[in-house]
Formats: sequence, structure tokens, C-alpha cells
Amino acid sequence: MIPLHDDNPTERTPIVTIAFIVACTLVFLYQSSLPLQPGEMFIFQYGAIPALLFGKVDLPATISVAIPAYATLVTSMFLHGGWMHLIGNMLYLWVFGNNIEDVMGHARYVVFYLTCGVLAALSHAITDSSSTIPMVGASGAISGVLGAYVLLFPRAHVLVFMPGIGMTRVAAFFVLGMWFVLQLLSGGMSIGTTGGGVAFFAHIGGFVAGMVLIGFFKRPEVPFFSPERVSRWDS
Repeated sequence: MIPLHDDNPTERTPIVTIAFIVACTLVFLYQSSLPLQPGEMFIFQYGAIPALLFGKVDLPATISVAIPAYATLVTSMFLHGGWMHLIGNMLYLWVFGNNIEDVMGHARYVVFYLTCGVLAALSHAITDSSSTIPMVGASGAISGVLGAYVLLFPRAHVLVFMPGIGMTRVAAFFVLGMWFVLQLLSGGMSIGTTGGGVAFFAHIGGFVAGMVLIGFFKRPEVPFFSPERVSRWDS
């Protein structure tokens, strides 16, 4: 189920959401331009490595320490593992992020997004504190945006593409609820496995963080569970 658009109008230009998308894209373009070995070193320097965060290992002598380990909780949000990783994350951010920025204002949205990203990364790191595999991607922070969205606009319509069905419109509660259930199931099945893969517990932690924090960051006059809006696609 791939979200393409929602029917939630906004009152302000989502300049922060656009800035995050541009920043992630530029960092990925730079990352992709590096030769193989320097590219891997870049990931190890700026990705969030659980064992490094908890002081269980040090970076190999061949990799210089660019920033403190705790700072990688932020820098890792702007790295991605491939084009599909980047495109998928930026699509979700574009569809749902503009409304969350709209109900907070630009400055509070920056703090909210980064806070959710940090809490998401820690959620993953705690589940496997000995892992030496770098975690990269904006999906933890974006999961926080999704958690906030489902509490504010559960009845908004989302245009999605479903394989075998095509384009259809469904309630945001269904789209994001199914997404979260999938993360829970996948996270449960990933327990005890070794090696790289998707950081499902970062998605779970970010989503829960967004649900908890949205009440503190939204404007007071913005209600939870906003009533259904009239679709802009209807004529």
C-alpha cells in the first residue's frame, strides 16, 4: 500500500518538510558519489551504531571519529541505504509531514521531528545494544510524524496505490494502522536475528513517540480526531 496524496489542506507552506527532503536528497547524492570504501567509511562515521552509542566498542583504527557517538543519533536521519530507501521515506514525509508542520508551526516541527528521530534510534539501539551495524534513514523520525497524524486526522482520505487493485482512497487510520501492525509483526519476527535489515523497532519507537508528543507540540486549538474533510478530488 503506497500513499500518494491526502485530502488534508494546509494553511502554510511546509518549508521545513521541504528542507528535510532536500537535505536528505543532497546528502544521499554526496554519499552516492563516493567510491566504495570512502562511502562505507562515511556510513560508519555518521550512522548510529548501537554498540558505539553504549560504549561497548570503538570504531576501527582505519575509520576516523568525525563526531561524538551521540551526535550520530541526528546525522543518521539524513543518510539512506539506497534510492528506494530514500524515495520511500521522502514520499511518506511529503504526504503526511506538511499537515503536522501546519498544526505545530515551523520551529516546533523541527524539534518534534528530530526528537522523534532520536527516540526512534534509541528504541532500535536498546533492542540490540551490541550491534555494530550502522543504522541510517529518516524513517524513525517520519514514523513520529505518522503517529501524530493518526491521532489528529484519522478520517482524512489518502490516495494509495495497492498492487492488484490500483488507485483507491482509504482512511488514514486504515493506512497508518496497517503500517504500524506490519512493523509490530515484522519487529517480533526479527528478534534474535543477526545481520543488517530494517530497523523495525525504530519505526515502532518513533510512531509511539509521535503519538505521545503530539499533544505537547500541536497548537492548542487543533483538536484530536479531526472530523472528516470533504475531498478535494470530488467535483
